[in-house]
Amino acid sequence: MFVQQFFVKGLAHSSYLLGGSNTCAIVDPRRDIEIYLEAANEMGLKISHILETHLHADFVSGHMDLAEKTGAKIYAPKAGKCAFKHIKVAQGDRFKIEDMQIQVLETPGHTPEHVSYVVIDRARGQEPVCIFCGDTLFVGDVGRPDLFPGRAEELASKLYDSLHSKLLALPGFCEVYPAHGAGSLCGRAMGAKRTSTIGYERKHNAALKIKDKAEFIKSLTTDMPAAPDHFSRCSAINGKGPALICDLPMMSPLSPRRFKKMAAKTNAIVLDIRSYEAFGGQHIPGAYHIDFGGNFATFAGWVLPPAKDILIVTDSFEQAQQANTWLRRVGLDRAVGYLDGGMFAWAKDGLPTGHVQQLSVEQLHAMIAKRKAVTLVDVRAPREFQTEHIEGAVNVPAPDLRTRYKELARTKPVALICSTGHRSSLGASILKQHGFRDVYNVAGGMTGYSAAGYAAQCPLCVAPHVPAFTGKKPP
Repeated sequence: MFVQQFFVKGLAHSSYLLGGSNTCAIVDPRRDIEIYLEAANEMGLKISHILETHLHADFVSGHMDLAEKTGAKIYAPKAGKCAFKHIKVAQGDRFKIEDMQIQVLETPGHTPEHVSYVVIDRARGQEPVCIFCGDTLFVGDVGRPDLFPGRAEELASKLYDSLHSKLLALPGFCEVYPAHGAGSLCGRAMGAKRTSTIGYERKHNAALKIKDKAEFIKSLTTDMPAAPDHFSRCSAINGKGPALICDLPMMSPLSPRRFKKMAAKTNAIVLDIRSYEAFGGQHIPGAYHIDFGGNFATFAGWVLPPAKDILIVTDSFEQAQQANTWLRRVGLDRAVGYLDGGMFAWAKDGLPTGHVQQLSVEQLHAMIAKRKAVTLVDVRAPREFQTEHIEGAVNVPAPDLRTRYKELARTKPVALICSTGHRSSLGASILKQHGFRDVYNVAGGMTGYSAAGYAAQCPLCVAPHVPAFTGKKPP
């Protein structure tokens, strides 16, 4: 028996290859499946099984593409009522992969249809050696049960039973392979370690230490982080069966004039993925800005309208292609073109540009000290804002500006701040779309503001394992 983990940093998604001598299963695959084909080929294994623990909310799964490429059978929860061809599994079902026996546990809670796969390596013994538990149990945390409107308490109750009656009944040495790690919004406080054991989690997982069921339910149904828009969309796509990658439109290089003509259509949006300082210098009016160096996929899935064609602005074809892969991971399949030659070509054609002035933290501090008439909007998540913020700032998370822009005065200068300057630039692009003209982005954000000595350091802004913008290029 062999287990290999594959981790997607931006989505903090873990998938797995469970291999025998000649065949293997892929558990909870990501949509771009080449990595599994290469790994299996390298080990001389045939992919024979595809195991889905649940209808994933935060990413589009690769089960359809993987089945089409390999002929492997898809195993998915019976309660999910999936529309694609698959083998339905439920509590007590068993199947074999060579010497490995796979037992199915129904573990609802994070989602109603969730299952977990317990593996017994019969070549070595008769006890469970590991469990692929999807989003039921994480390292240091458990799955969130609040993704289905009106069902949070019901699902939290089921999650408690799944954990205490089923998962914690496994041997302490049983290895835990979750579908997510630190940085995922499918939980609240995951640890940075990507695998664990039942025994260790039983002893050290804070959520599992809550023995009172009512208290457990309350802890998981209050003060949870906001769920991005694409969560419900991805669940529906995964249940229906995602479109095959080979059937999706190819991106075309577009001249500035052709790009401008297509962008003017009501069924199209412009997405600028360059750095925030480049976007601030000049951009196409009306464009969304999501820096490719940050948590690109999550915020793209969160704020971009899924029913519109996407036209990408970046500095290279290679980066446009990489961005398209990330967009598809969150169910945005309509990236149809990119600006050939980038903003340099756009400017040479004499086409109009917009601008967002960048404020240094020193300039912002001076404006605050002089009590200049500016609205300071902190676009971080509420938990970040509550931990540390500038006095007088208004907290409106960046995605919420799509509707809450109405709470701000267009006639007054608006300065936006986040942890580094990336989410605030997204917020600035949204305000510009709604007619705000005097908009500033605080370069360096709260990280820079505290580094300059103007505020205490925000631990959530500098934590290395959270879904925040870091300025680093995604893998």
